[in-house]
Amino acid sequence: MDPESVARASRVPHGGTTDPDLLDFSANTNPERPPGVEAVYQDAFEQSTRYPDDDYRDFREAASAYVGCDSSSVIPTAGGLEALRLAFELTLAPGDTALVPEPSFGEYEREIELQGATPVAVSHDELLDSDPTGHAVAVVCTPNNPTGEVAPRDELVAFAARCQESGTVLVADEAFLDFTSVPSIAGEPGTIVARSLTKMFGLPGIRAGFAVASGELRDSLAVARRAWSLSTPAAAVGAHCMRETEFVATTRERVESERERMAERLSARFDVSPSDAPFLLCDVGDEAVESLVEQARERGVAIRDATTFPTLDSHVRVAVKRPDENDRLLGALDV
Repeated sequence: MDPESVARASRVPHGGTTDPDLLDFSANTNPERPPGVEAVYQDAFEQSTRYPDDDYRDFREAASAYVGCDSSSVIPTAGGLEALRLAFELTLAPGDTALVPEPSFGEYEREIELQGATPVAVSHDELLDSDPTGHAVAVVCTPNNPTGEVAPRDELVAFAARCQESGTVLVADEAFLDFTSVPSIAGEPGTIVARSLTKMFGLPGIRAGFAVASGELRDSLAVARRAWSLSTPAAAVGAHCMRETEFVATTRERVESERERMAERLSARFDVSPSDAPFLLCDVGDEAVESLVEQARERGVAIRDATTFPTLDSHVRVAVKRPDENDRLLGALDV
């Protein structure tokens, strides 16, 4: 990390509210959790008087089956964001440049800048057609946050190959990919995949995730990963969740069905972007975003002011939750 860049850095706004009286649609986390999580956590708590086994074999085996890669390629991290930081720390130096989608997750630019490198923004729907030559890193978010579209896998694999040819490391953020049936690109040469267990399993406070890479990239990530990178409860709960395949399938079905229903209703008032993710981006047009956010808040619902994303000046983002909760959101927005 570059000390001079840290001195110039600032925090990035995110969704989520700490107000317990609000139904939170501003953060894209599953309102459901897999069965058995509490018992697994309690058992792991009892084991937390000792340091975790730094090999994390059970967690890595569960992760390898979850994304379809070799367990030795899995690098445990405290959430997907730590996987991203680890990737950027290893691949960027002051003066480097990195391609980033726009609009997209604000932490990409911040984390790249913390390394003393410069993010180069490319429209999110044009990034896979761009030339990675001369850039140390290219970042892809699939499905993209906040727009919601998943990258076609064949196009993404072709882009990964071009990155490999040009000596550019591809960092693929797949935080929401498990809400789709699209396979991960984990294991593609020259690629670092970042995965989060926050979204699908509704446990943002656990802080569990992992990176996946092969060859020299994998070896470098494994060496650079901090010791005991997952707490004992995070490792145990994470492994348990990733084996709950029925829960994942049921969640996908609910999200797809509810997302379609919500998009139809919201389209009566807003311009809604097509989405493969557990959220919808809405262009509110001439309506004041701040007033709409406040209206929802007064009616007990928190939605995301998406004008904090670059290039978005008239948008809000809403999560997809349970049917009855989604009905509350739709009512709060008068649709």
